[in-house]
Amino acid sequence: MRQLLIFFTLAISFGANAQSVKLLQKEIDKTIWKPFQKAFENLDGEVLNATYTKEVLRVTPNGIDTKNTFKTANLERFKQNRKDAVSIALDFWFESRHTNETTSYEVGFYRIGATTKAGETSYNYGQFHIVLKKIDGVWKITQDWDTTIINGKTISAEDFEKQEPLKF
Repeated sequence: MRQLLIFFTLAISFGANAQSVKLLQKEIDKTIWKPFQKAFENLDGEVLNATYTKEVLRVTPNGIDTKNTFKTANLERFKQNRKDAVSIALDFWFESRHTNETTSYEVGFYRIGATTKAGETSYNYGQFHIVLKKIDGVWKITQDWDTTIINGKTISAEDFEKQEPLKF
């Protein structure tokens, strides 16, 4: 009987924890990922940059950025996109998410579609690893790593199409 009671206690606490994690991830989706996606699609560098903490560790195949130069690049890139009448569509999905009350580590794949004024669309694909922290009650991206190559192989549409993109 005692073992049965322990089993039920563990099962209930695991279920409650899973519920809690799901609620935290929904909060992250609402406060980070939806604005992040909309910022790309609205070419709004200010909103995009607001999803990050003041100091961010950003890593790409081009190197490590600890001085937030990527934030200035976001503003300039979107300004140029508006000038050139280029529209952007950002789609992504999560391969894994590990979340507790204050931290979330999220891995997924993205597709960025850029459509020119002439109606021609090109796509870029990649994988991201993101660390989010809840700071003063607000989720923010603290580390952002992405790449277009895994194990020497360029990430393709085939890799991206393994799952459906998220809809917010």
